[in-house]
This record gives sequence, structure tokens and C-alpha cells, in this order.
Amino acid sequence: MSEEAPRAMKILIRVLFIVPLLIFAATLGYLYFGLSPDRDPRAVPSALLDKPVPDFELPPVPGLEAPGLATNDLKNGGPVLLNVFASWCVPCRAEHPVLTELTESESVPLYGIDYKDKAEDAVAWLEELGNPYAAIGHDLDGRAGIDWGITGVPETFVIDGEGTIRYRHAGPLTRQLVEEEILPVLEALR
Repeated sequence: MSEEAPRAMKILIRVLFIVPLLIFAATLGYLYFGLSPDRDPRAVPSALLDKPVPDFELPPVPGLEAPGLATNDLKNGGPVLLNVFASWCVPCRAEHPVLTELTESESVPLYGIDYKDKAEDAVAWLEELGNPYAAIGHDLDGRAGIDWGITGVPETFVIDGEGTIRYRHAGPLTRQLVEEEILPVLEALR
């Protein structure tokens, strides 16, 4: 029995050495596949694609000379863009000139949802940067954002003339993204 004790001890030491190695290897594998460059966290598909826009009605931003926003505003017979933004959102500031340029060059109506933002901050932000929006709904409590499946701001949707969501982009729009993704979708809907 005295020979079995050292042998059992050797087996126990091997097991205690192998188990942490297996845990470490599993963790590395998880991190490698979970954080690989192929996986874009913004590429979470929207459950609303190819479905009608949610039923909502938002008041205008207090202090802003723009109407509020409701479901029927997005059903105007031609494609429209809906952009969810906030004055506190740094990427929203970065994409604002791209949105302005897009609406001017493509003559596509742009509607906005001011998401969880103080009215006075939104007014100051739009006065500084310009207001490219035909109408802006004030979603102070974020309820409409929940209905739209917003994962963060900014988010932009392309909606066809019947009010069906045809495209969604989470994150700021760039000129390259507009040329490669937004414009082809708009062209297909015209």
C-alpha cells in the first residue's frame, strides 16, 4: 500500500496541473472566437428588418421649431431615413455632416428621434450643427427606442414608402458606408 500512495499522489498532481491548463485553453479559445475581428458587435441583426415600423407617436423637442414624429410620418410613398441621435453622443456629432450631405444630395427625407436627451441640449446641438431633420420626436424616457430595438446611438434605418424597415445600421454613418450600403438600398427602393 505504501507504493500506491506515491502513485496516487502523482496522478493527483497531474490532474491538478491539467485542469487549470484546460480551463486556460478554453478561456483563450472563447476570447479568440468571441473577440475575433470577423465578429462585429454592431452587426447584431435587427428583428424589425422587413417588418412595418413600430407604432409610435413622439412629441416635438421642446424649444425646437420642428414637428414631432409618429408612425404615419414614415409612410410617405418614397424611401426615408430615420436617425436616432442624442446631443451627448460623440459619434452622432461625427456623422452629422454625413447625414446633412446625404439628405441634400439624394433628396431623401431624414427624420430623427432624439434619444434620452435633455431638450435644451438637443436644441443647442442642432443650432450649432444645423438641423437636417424634417421632423424630430423627443424620446426622453427611451420607450420608442425600445420599440425600435435600439442598441445604442446613433442608429439609422432606411424605410420604404409603405413604412417597412429595409435596412439598419448601428453606429455612425461614414461617407464610405453611405456610398456602399445606404445609396444602393435607396436606389433599389426608388
